[in-house]
Amino acid sequence: MEQYPNHKINYSVAFIKMALLFLLSALSFGLLAALQYIIPGFGRDTFSFEKLRPLHVSSAVFWIILGAMGSVISFFRQHKRRKLKNQFWIKVQFYIFTLSFGGALVSYCFGIFSGREYWEFHPLLAIPIAIGWIVFIVNFLSNLGTLKNQPVYIWMWFTGILFFLFTYVESNLWLIPAINDNLVKDMTIQWKSYGSMVGSWNLLIYGSSIFLMDAISGSKKYSYSNLVFALYFLSLFNLMFNWGHHIYTLPTSLYIKDIGYLVSMTELFLFGRIIYLWRSSVTTAQKYFHIRPYRFLLAADVWVFLTLGLAVCMSIPALNIYMHGTHVIVAHTMGATIGINSFLLIAFACYILGKKKNGNFFKSKWIDIGFWVINISLVFFWISLIVAGFIKSHWMFHQPDVPFGVMMMSLKPWFISFYISGCGLFIGFCMIIFPLLFNHLLRDENNSFFKRKENHNLKEMVLD
Repeated sequence: MEQYPNHKINYSVAFIKMALLFLLSALSFGLLAALQYIIPGFGRDTFSFEKLRPLHVSSAVFWIILGAMGSVISFFRQHKRRKLKNQFWIKVQFYIFTLSFGGALVSYCFGIFSGREYWEFHPLLAIPIAIGWIVFIVNFLSNLGTLKNQPVYIWMWFTGILFFLFTYVESNLWLIPAINDNLVKDMTIQWKSYGSMVGSWNLLIYGSSIFLMDAISGSKKYSYSNLVFALYFLSLFNLMFNWGHHIYTLPTSLYIKDIGYLVSMTELFLFGRIIYLWRSSVTTAQKYFHIRPYRFLLAADVWVFLTLGLAVCMSIPALNIYMHGTHVIVAHTMGATIGINSFLLIAFACYILGKKKNGNFFKSKWIDIGFWVINISLVFFWISLIVAGFIKSHWMFHQPDVPFGVMMMSLKPWFISFYISGCGLFIGFCMIIFPLLFNHLLRDENNSFFKRKENHNLKEMVLD
């Protein structure tokens, strides 16, 4: 990767590094929260589950947002083949988000919550985050130029950035008394905005994935193809309307639920595409599997297949009743967050941080082993949650006389499996994160050393 003059900070890389630290935070708090399922009341006086849940969930969201922003900025610069304008405002954007997200986690430790699902921090912190995202939009648009004849990933970044701001503002409408005082309206807007928000950052991540695949293959044929643009419009359509299946259990208008059901079923096209292209994916894997970022792209493709299959089941109202409010929903979220979003973001991090000065990827047996540790652990993690969810669902509908505590005790073996596989995920990600950070730190130190040496030689030449 091109180094900035005078060894200045490359803030696209700084976004990725900070995102990896938030990933470690999410994994750590997630393990502590999972341990309380096995040992009820563990650490209650210091970190109760009420604190650990927002610390874990928000850390995961912050990891995704910072990683997506850093990848977009880095890949956008490579697409433009020049240093982006407004470097000062990219720096401002970095510090706004870092300080705001860090402040949110600190506030949780002091028990300051807003009570929302994703954004549980105090509403005042929503202001700098919104300002930071507006700065992101301005930075992107000022460097964009024109949308004419642009590859699909530019369109994905463009629409994803704009829709995220819209959905983020929408998620804060609960501050209006007329909405906050109406439970059904509040929950409908909350679940709708969060469903669309996930679609927004998915556009940023999927766009970056297409850029990375082009970079690996050395061809932009795919990013300009009619098929990928058709998939882009389908993803955008889902972003705007796919939230309907989140509100089946709310007493809202039937036509909203019908639209949500029909839109959710369009994901079957993506599902069929994955099956159809599986053979060619295997052939491509044989060609590129030695390239570390591609391994994570391929793993994410497998988890798209699994997670989308579960999502389609959830989109069927008759099945959604049995899944909603159980650990099946958690399994779906974890499959998407870890297996898809995190794997893709790790692929970007490997591409951005995992190169030596000569441009080749550095060798690391720890990262290679960590890849398999994460994938194997995630399979057991995912299955444990699904089984626990269906056991709870069976209890809700067929064993109403059985006390809740008895039912939870019957889930303990699956919670233990869930916790052990969670430990495997933590270890596997650490085996990847620390070598990446260390490699880039070592590369920066070497570049700084050679820069000082060049300056010293130049000074001697001038004196001579």
